[in-house]
Amino acid sequence: MSFPASAPLLSDARRALAVFAHPDDVDFGCAGTIAGWVDEGIEVAYLVATRGDAGGFDETERAEMPRLREAEQRAAAAAVGVRQVEFLDGYRDGALAPTMDLRRDITAAIRRFRPDRVLTSSPLRRWEQLSGPSHPDHLAVGEAVTCAIYPDARNRFAHPDLLAEGLEPWVVREVWYFGGPSPDHAVDITDRFDRKVAAMRAHRSQTDHFEVETWIRDRLTTVADNAGLPPGRLAEAFTVLRTE
Repeated sequence: MSFPASAPLLSDARRALAVFAHPDDVDFGCAGTIAGWVDEGIEVAYLVATRGDAGGFDETERAEMPRLREAEQRAAAAAVGVRQVEFLDGYRDGALAPTMDLRRDITAAIRRFRPDRVLTSSPLRRWEQLSGPSHPDHLAVGEAVTCAIYPDARNRFAHPDLLAEGLEPWVVREVWYFGGPSPDHAVDITDRFDRKVAAMRAHRSQTDHFEVETWIRDRLTTVADNAGLPPGRLAEAFTVLRTE
């Protein structure tokens, strides 16, 4: 199973919401693209489903990890110009599933922020790369976000308690999936590479054990080459679908 070809992009997007499972997911995959959206004047917000309590590579106390990783994500967001970062409560790193509770909480965020565009992880597994993009939490969030976009966020009879909170239905017009099979929309981030690296380095608990700049440059070079960009360019790649 794969995605269809990407759709033409919205020409009038003004607000974008990025929804991911863990602190650092959005930066490893999408920070350069988001920096470009911010430069274009698009208002971007982040919603993170967990505080990454199962992450890290050293002897940091487990009880300290959620506070540490939340602070890292806020610093990473600032590096690309994103000021609004929200975290969901009650979800554990490594135990996410596309439950009705998760769908409801994502729907509430969509109705609050009212984005034209949502960016999230792919709900489709890449069998050739079981690590990284195919982490079960990533797949679960991708599925929950997809269900929140359609039908939940636009259906006033879904999660009726949200109406009582003043959260009226909202139609997300475009969704960008990261990490799925055969992404065909490449974004040249060469001029924003330094900001992506800064965002990734902000996640010190996750990146201090390797050389971030070399590691990510190699991967973005491969993406750009596969997309047919000129030599020396760097890119992130997505599948973009319209929801209307």
